[in-house]
Amino acid sequence: MKAAVIVTPGQISVESVPDPTPGPRDVVVQVAGSGICGTDLHIMDGEFAPAYPIVPGHEFAGTVAAVGRDVTEVRVGDPVAVDPSLHCMECYQCRRGRGNLCERWNAIGVTVSGGAAEYALAPVRNCVTLPESVAPADAALIEPLSCAVRGFDVLPRRLADHYLIYGAGTMGLMMMELAKRCGAATVSMVDLNADRLATAVQLGCTASAASAEELDRPRGWDVVIDCTGVQAAIEDGLGRVAPAGTFLQFGVSEYRTRAGIEPYRIYNKEITVTGSMAVLHSFERAGDLFTAGVIDPQVFISHRFPLDRYAEAMAQFRAGIGRKIQITG
Repeated sequence: MKAAVIVTPGQISVESVPDPTPGPRDVVVQVAGSGICGTDLHIMDGEFAPAYPIVPGHEFAGTVAAVGRDVTEVRVGDPVAVDPSLHCMECYQCRRGRGNLCERWNAIGVTVSGGAAEYALAPVRNCVTLPESVAPADAALIEPLSCAVRGFDVLPRRLADHYLIYGAGTMGLMMMELAKRCGAATVSMVDLNADRLATAVQLGCTASAASAEELDRPRGWDVVIDCTGVQAAIEDGLGRVAPAGTFLQFGVSEYRTRAGIEPYRIYNKEITVTGSMAVLHSFERAGDLFTAGVIDPQVFISHRFPLDRYAEAMAQFRAGIGRKIQITG
């Protein structure tokens, strides 16, 4: 089969690789759509993946093409979305229900071959069957949505809170949509990219700006979410949390990124600073939200590329052009 392979950091090749063979409790998925996200850029830049070469693509969905001998939950032809998380279920963190912090953490598309290919292998326990109303390619959005749902699991979610979100890319827009449905009084968006801000306005944000300085909220925001991973945005956002408010570090930073904080202000204003890591007990809920129409794939997916143009798609994503960029089967 064909697959996009990150051969070494900085080098992508679309080449022929062996077809996956299912183990007893595995399925082979014919990939309909695979999204590109910031994690893929990190892998491309030499972070996250423990070894190369690697087939990326942790956001994917498609149709079951083959099943292992002990699989009864799905059949060939079933449309599925795949949770890429591979928790060991045995370590200290897994036993405490914190699989996303697994001490032997692995993930499809990060540590083992992923969905940037014609076919991908997944444990059947990671597959969620899709209703007929959902296009399998669009359902690749369920994985990033499940990360956003996990983010909201660690937030207070009080009615009539005021939200400020840095970054109007796919994840920032998803966080905005969830905030609106969690009873936010206002949701303001900050991004340097005018096209992305325009999408936030289209989807109904309360206010948008290239800098939070342009927004009028002198008391600060109850919830500030960084979806950029950029030092300047993080430091600016930490300074805009209202007393008794919460700052969520959701965006994935480079390993070397450092951000300054004001410990006295965190103490004196009782500010909570927290983080959210990947997916935890949230994939099925994200599937339900997606099926219910919480996000519109026609808005969120701005570009679709064939597998042969994976390198071009990655370059466009790095340049910040568009929203979700997807590789289609």
